[in-house]
Amino acid sequence: MLPTFIIGLREGVEAALIVGIVAAFLAQQQRRDALRLVWIGTLAAVAICVAVGVGLDALSRELPQKQQEQLETVIGLIAVGFVTYMVVWMRRHARDLKGELEGHAAAALAEGSARALVLMAFLAVLREGFETVVFLLATFQNSTNKAAGGAGALLGIACAIVIGALIYKGGLKINLGRFFKVTGAVLVLIAAGLLASAFHTGHEAGWVTFGQERVWDLSWLVRPGTPVSSLLTGVLGIQPFPVRIEVLAYVAYLVPMLVLVLRPPRRTPSSAAPRQRATVEAAS
Repeated sequence: MLPTFIIGLREGVEAALIVGIVAAFLAQQQRRDALRLVWIGTLAAVAICVAVGVGLDALSRELPQKQQEQLETVIGLIAVGFVTYMVVWMRRHARDLKGELEGHAAAALAEGSARALVLMAFLAVLREGFETVVFLLATFQNSTNKAAGGAGALLGIACAIVIGALIYKGGLKINLGRFFKVTGAVLVLIAAGLLASAFHTGHEAGWVTFGQERVWDLSWLVRPGTPVSSLLTGVLGIQPFPVRIEVLAYVAYLVPMLVLVLRPPRRTPSSAAPRQRATVEAAS
């Protein structure tokens, strides 16, 4: 339940933040007509994402066992790619996100067209929705309790909607940098487990035939059906008998990504310093 809750919360907050910033800007500009179109674009993107998720789940159920393992491997790798891009992108753009979005919205209003605003909200929700669908599918495939996982995802998305509404109304101020850092670190742990699981299912699919030497025997700890197994396998991707390629993939992804997420961002030098230096050089 915890992994799907974090996924739903993190992705939902990102989408709600983008849409909320645009909506709040339009409300300040007294453009209720454009605001209505933004909500339509948002709902359309949500509907498409839900349809894609249902379709992928139905396709997975209809495939033979080997093809299911292959599809799970592909979905797992795509999910890892999505979360990697998401974490890196948000780390680079979180500070300037509000200004960039308001600048795009102002430019669209100046041109007299609301299509750009609708497209902005639509693509933002569509991107986050696709990431959520793929990430949740990959997590569900490793989960032993899909009902709890689904409840966690719905709860996370519901909390994200509430947070987004409060941000839009101006009644909530949160440290977004700290929020994205903490949730990013948790998502990196989940993604590392998904990567290890992708190598596991890749072997069962007949694609990964190397590095299959057992490293440890964790069957005494990772017992299927137990809460500990749900945590270790469902969240961290740890198998009862982890093999070399799974351990290497896990560590090779986890360590550099955690360093990237937890490392303090570099402070950009203020504009006053270059001006002062230039003045000194001119005076000399």
